[in-house]
Amino acid sequence: MSRAVELDQQSHPESRDGGRGASQKEELGVAFRNHRGELLGLARRSLEDGPLAEEAVQETFVRALRARRGFDARLGAMRSWLFAIERRVIVDLARARRAHRVEPLREDSATSSDQLEGALNSWNVEAALRRLGPQHQQVVLEIYYGGRSSRDLARELGVPEGTVRSRLYYALRALRGSLEELGWTE
Repeated sequence: MSRAVELDQQSHPESRDGGRGASQKEELGVAFRNHRGELLGLARRSLEDGPLAEEAVQETFVRALRARRGFDARLGAMRSWLFAIERRVIVDLARARRAHRVEPLREDSATSSDQLEGALNSWNVEAALRRLGPQHQQVVLEIYYGGRSSRDLARELGVPEGTVRSRLYYALRALRGSLEELGWTE
């Protein structure tokens, strides 16, 4: 390796990974242009403060830039990853704001916060479900969301009940891993 290339790699660490860091920065730039409006809308509804919402979006992209090597497009969409990051940013900013000022409690604030939390959780679960294979998706959806028994589903699919239970076990394991990758720590 020539001394010039070696010096260039020292001053530009992303060139060591074959330009992958640079392309990830470019992808984040595209994601910023594509998803900034949605992220800003969520932050405004959640924080009820325009300047603080702008700060939330900026912090989301700062954190995404720092963690860009952890993003793998084969595992999920950039949009879902950014919303998971923004969810944590919003929580952090809301906690910091509450720590610095006292506001009278409004009845609808808890409800809207619960609705936001529910929507974000639903998005994360939906993204994690999309990562499963079709057989695993079917078992999870039919048993957990459709209220079906493993025996009924096995009869319908024409497979042994143990196969359905095995698929469910491995599907839940994969879901847990996917949700952890999306930043779900609950």
